[in-house]
Amino acid sequence: MKNILVICLLLVGLSSCQNLEEMNINPNLPTETHPQLLLTKIEWDAFRAYRGTSPLYALKMLVQTDGENANQYYKWDRGSYGPYAVLRDVSKMIEEGERIGEPSYMALGKFFRAYYFYNLTLTFGDVPYSAALKGELEQNYQPIYDSQKAVFEGILSELKEASEILEEENTIIAGDIIYAGDIMGWRKLVNAFRLKVMLTLSEKEGEVSLSEFASIYQNEPLMENVEESGQLVFLDQQDNRYPDFNSSGFSSGMYMDSTFVQRLQDREDPRLFIYCTQTKSAKEAGKAIDDFTAYEGGDPAAPYAEVNEKATEGNVSKVNDRYHRDPVNEPYMLLGYSEQQLILAEATIKGWISADVVELYESAVKASFKFYEMYAENYSSFVGEEAAATYLAKPINNFSMAESEEEQLQLIIMQKYLQSFFQLGWTSFYDHHRTGGYPSFRRPAGVEIPYRWIYPQSEYNYNASNVTEAISRQFGEGNDQINKMTWWLE
Repeated sequence: MKNILVICLLLVGLSSCQNLEEMNINPNLPTETHPQLLLTKIEWDAFRAYRGTSPLYALKMLVQTDGENANQYYKWDRGSYGPYAVLRDVSKMIEEGERIGEPSYMALGKFFRAYYFYNLTLTFGDVPYSAALKGELEQNYQPIYDSQKAVFEGILSELKEASEILEEENTIIAGDIIYAGDIMGWRKLVNAFRLKVMLTLSEKEGEVSLSEFASIYQNEPLMENVEESGQLVFLDQQDNRYPDFNSSGFSSGMYMDSTFVQRLQDREDPRLFIYCTQTKSAKEAGKAIDDFTAYEGGDPAAPYAEVNEKATEGNVSKVNDRYHRDPVNEPYMLLGYSEQQLILAEATIKGWISADVVELYESAVKASFKFYEMYAENYSSFVGEEAAATYLAKPINNFSMAESEEEQLQLIIMQKYLQSFFQLGWTSFYDHHRTGGYPSFRRPAGVEIPYRWIYPQSEYNYNASNVTEAISRQFGEGNDQINKMTWWLE
């Protein structure tokens, strides 16, 4: 009888423990989920990252008239480690994809890791990579910093792995708001991004293996038209609208930069009409939308009060109203067909691949015009196929008339710059440093263009020993400064 009582008590105890464990599980905080739920949010965040107006001031596309903009005058200081928060979701998506046996989510996770770490290392230099994002599994809250070279090698490795995984998959990717689950679309974007990373490292050809560039071009799928671009299309629905829709910033002191306006005017580039408005004076004078003299910008090197006076007189163009009045406006491109073609064109003049460079260059320009014909509907008549052909025939835009490799490079870099208004983030800024100054950026005398951003204060507070070691290794003790050149440019 005693034994029976003991067994009963044990069973009751075990049942109670089991019930307690079940009671301790919070149904509102699940530890597992389908990766498709994470993918949608990750895509939404990634395709909108590194945007806004900040790069446009640094790239000499916008000027501020009601105060001094730090990006316009290259007076920035600290950057942000905010992307690591998104990368936590990426890590979880990879984990959940592995748990349910869906390799496609693991592949996209590797792509997004590569995308964020690519931007992080260009922003700062050395960053936590191999030991990062392991707080949950390994309780490592103070990750070491990897060298920029090691980070780039890791990025290229992860992109290759992503490409190889997707090559073996043939299922629809649920939760995908970019390619509607089409694996081939993702394969093309991943491969195009691999080319972009390799071109970024063009000055390090002897230190990092870039031999796969030609193999990717010859053997892997790449984007074939504008419709296959890696882009986030906005919808006229709550929380799905264009990010600057109804933004009050466009009604304040934001005006066009004379550098950008002049470059478009010099080339008789009809994208000018799509990017900005006529000046108030030009409108009052009755000038047509396609009159290039109806547009004018403010001098980015002048004191903001001086530009404000010119704007008050009605002689400075503002950003086109469509950017804040159209709820869908245009998609955000993470990497588009046009940029891919310009990457290939530059690789051709470098001798990395054998291709028709004129055809690549012209297809890129035509693709940019096509993009705006599709999405800037009220201006589509200015950027049709005939307009693109006329534009390319002008001597200043005609690639066939470039007599040297340097002139060819300038044409390629300029076209990438001209299509990057509210697109491509900081790409043209990094191109400027990579190519030795193309495109040039006007600024006050004595002002140097920074190479990087200072590490976040949070790293000094919570990971001091590792960030201090990384600074000393790269720039010398205590030299966490914006004018310090990082490995990829040395």
